Amino acid sequence: MSRLGIDFAGVHFKNPIIPASGTFGYGKEFEEFYPLSELGGISVKGTTGARRNGNLPPRIAETPSGMLNSVGLQNPGIDHFIAEELPYLKTKDTVIIANIAGSTADEYREIAEKLDGTDVDMIEVNISCPNVKAGGAAFGVSCEGAAQITKIVRNATKKPVMMKLSPNVTSIADIAKACEAEGADAVSLINTLLGMRIDIRTGRPILHNNVGGLSGPAVFPVAVRMVWQVANAVNIPVCGMGGVSSWEDAVEIMMAGASIVQVGAAIFNDPMTPVKITEGLSDYCKEKNIMLSDIIGAVKPW
Repeated sequence: MSRLGIDFAGVHFKNPIIPASGTFGYGKEFEEFYPLSELGGISVKGTTGARRNGNLPPRIAETPSGMLNSVGLQNPGIDHFIAEELPYLKTKDTVIIANIAGSTADEYREIAEKLDGTDVDMIEVNISCPNVKAGGAAFGVSCEGAAQITKIVRNATKKPVMMKLSPNVTSIADIAKACEAEGADAVSLINTLLGMRIDIRTGRPILHNNVGGLSGPAVFPVAVRMVWQVANAVNIPVCGMGGVSSWEDAVEIMMAGASIVQVGAAIFNDPMTPVKITEGLSDYCKEKNIMLSDIIGAVKPW
């Protein structure tokens, strides 16, 4: 038996390392570097009900130890994903996680209903998107909003449901508990932190959207703290992400309580990062003569 295998929300992963949504597309470009079967899973590009062209450029900006993005969920829509992308992905011997997003509660429901009849292994629900009917607030910044979308998606599908949480909140543990109470099978965190850069020569924000999501190594300590808080607040498993760039980072965030790990911004710097992290984790477990499950939540707080 592999030391790295893990059962998570009713789904078996051969290893815990997953490229994060929005950083890996549908995986095709990365097959030049390695077989997708080497990955524990893939969280695909965020998918909405209809095609979205995303935000106007510039929509990427470098930051110290990270990057800002305001891509705006550019994607071809749920029908295209089901018809054109999913059949190919399902031939790759890895867990396929459909990441979904919506502007309204009805949009979340419709997407989940469509995915229920497909071969996706899990649905990851991004609740950090603007809620058009709530004056631009994100569903994920309140317990009520998070609970509402969790309940809607839970009732629309029998697939395992993983709620992706925003760090731009006062108490992420309370929001995680609200999701758990409405039937979430798991939670994933953290999504990007809200940030901004300004061009001091023009006086304009570097991003056309003015603000964007901060990711990369700079957010890693925040991610570890929030994963630890959430893992101690809920009884459902946690998928950790946010600045994970090495196998050591993966061990650290798993010690905080994550059972599986998503890798995002680091892939832009080195496409081989997920495979390198998996290899490092394997060597670490062999050296310690432990199973992956022995790492999860192993931190010993003072």
